[in-house]
Amino acid sequence: MGTRIESPRFHPPGPLVDVIGRGLLLLAVVYITRGLLTALLELADDRDPESVTVALAVTDGAELDADLPPEAVVYTDMYLPDTGGSVAAVFGMDLSTPGAAGRFVSHPDGMLALTKADTLHQVVFVAVPPYSEEDVAAFDRGGTEVRYDVVDAAPPPGKLDDDAV
Repeated sequence: MGTRIESPRFHPPGPLVDVIGRGLLLLAVVYITRGLLTALLELADDRDPESVTVALAVTDGAELDADLPPEAVVYTDMYLPDTGGSVAAVFGMDLSTPGAAGRFVSHPDGMLALTKADTLHQVVFVAVPPYSEEDVAAFDRGGTEVRYDVVDAAPPPGKLDDDAV
């Protein structure tokens, strides 16, 4: 069975959340598989000093061999960067990532925050050099950092193939 590891950087928002209750913290948790996170960090390191942007897909937590809440969705897959680049160049939009639930971006300049230049999805993972798990943060579309947990589980085979348009 997969294990979960809390993100090393996350610091809960403070006493207001504690007063309101733990339910808010549970809703703010984002899950990503270790395999996907490792692949994304390696890709960012390989592309440095250029930045990289990758669309991400999710899998229902119930489909994974991991101890997760029933409502959990887990970032498990990526759409390879530069797929459909010529379409984006002509039409000015990315048509290569149908239904992408999130985004991973690297900031080689070392700024571990969401910027106006980042493509905003429901969740954006940002990584900075030296591209280790300690150098990643997750943000909601408003730019607020959210906790992420790393899940040691593999996505079901053929996940992206089943969703292809």
